[in-house]
Amino acid sequence: MTDIRWEDAFCGEGNNCFRIGTDTEGNGYIAVAGAEDRPLTDTREALRALILDIKAGKADHLL
Repeated sequence: MTDIRWEDAFCGEGNNCFRIGTDTEGNGYIAVAGAEDRPLTDTREALRALILDIKAGKADHLL
């Protein structure tokens, strides 16, 4: 498995904790804290776009 550098967990309301990571090949990862062995992966650019869209409220309808 690729060596992933994980950031500290980000925990929102209700203890929904996620971790974001990157590897040396330019991939980005997001996983539920404690389940880092089963992350979603894509390019850093795609992960960045996802996070920016979430911060801009484009996923509020999912909550």
